[in-house]
Amino acid sequence: MKIVLSRKGFDTGAGGAPSPIIDGKPISLPIPTRHRSETTYADLGLSKIVETATKSRISGTSLCHHDPMFDQGRCAFGQTGAAQSHLANNAVGIGDIFLFFGLFAEPDGSDRHHRFFGFLVVEETVSLGANPRATDQPSGFAMRHPHTLGEWNANNTLYLGRGGTANEARDEQRLSLPGGAVSRWRVPTWLHEVGLTYHARADRWEAHDRLNAVARGQEFVADIGQRDDASRWCEDLTSSLSGLGTDG
Repeated sequence: MKIVLSRKGFDTGAGGAPSPIIDGKPISLPIPTRHRSETTYADLGLSKIVETATKSRISGTSLCHHDPMFDQGRCAFGQTGAAQSHLANNAVGIGDIFLFFGLFAEPDGSDRHHRFFGFLVVEETVSLGANPRATDQPSGFAMRHPHTLGEWNANNTLYLGRGGTANEARDEQRLSLPGGAVSRWRVPTWLHEVGLTYHARADRWEAHDRLNAVARGQEFVADIGQRDDASRWCEDLTSSLSGLGTDG
C-alpha cells in the first residue's frame, strides 16, 4: 500500500496566506483560479473567511479550484501533468491513501504550521484525458469537479473513494514542530525506514522522527508495503480526521 502526503490549499504562493483555524476547526481554503471552474468561494460558504484571510485581496465572488472535493463521506481528487506522472510512476491507485495537508494558522496569523486536514481512500481511478466531458462528472457530488471542465494534460486523472475532513485541529494531525520552521516536521519513525519520494537526501532527516520537508511539491509517496505499524498509524490518523479518534 502507498500513502501519499498531498499538499493542497492556501499557502504563501497560492492564495498568499495560510488557511485559518476557526473555533478549533481547520478550514482549508482552495486555491484561487481564473479558469476551469464553476465554483466561487461564496458557493462554498467561504466568502467572509477568504476575504478576512487575504485582507480582501480575494473576494467571495472569485473562482476557486475546489479540489479535493468532499461530499457525504466521499472524496473526488484530480491530478494532472508532472504531479500525476509522479503518482503513476509510483503505481498509486486503488487501495492507496491520500493524506491531504496544508499551511494553517490561527485567525490572527500566529502559529503558522503544516497539518493534515483530510483524506481519501482510493476505490476508483478515472482517466479523464485532455478534453473531459460533462458526463465525466462523478456521481454523488453537488458541484462540478474542476478536472471535468476545460482542457488539461493528456494524463488528467480523477481519484475517487471514501474520504473526510477534520472537524477539530487535533495534535496528532499536526506535522510542523512547534516554535520552528513550518517545514520542520514531526513524523512517525517508520517513515524514515520506508522512505518518502523527494526526500531521499540524508540531511533532510535530523532523526528517525524529524524531517525537513521540501519547500515545494504536491505529491510525496511512501510505499509501506505490508507494514503493520504504518497501517495502524494511517488508520488512527484517518479515524482522527473523520472525528472518530480519541484525544491525546
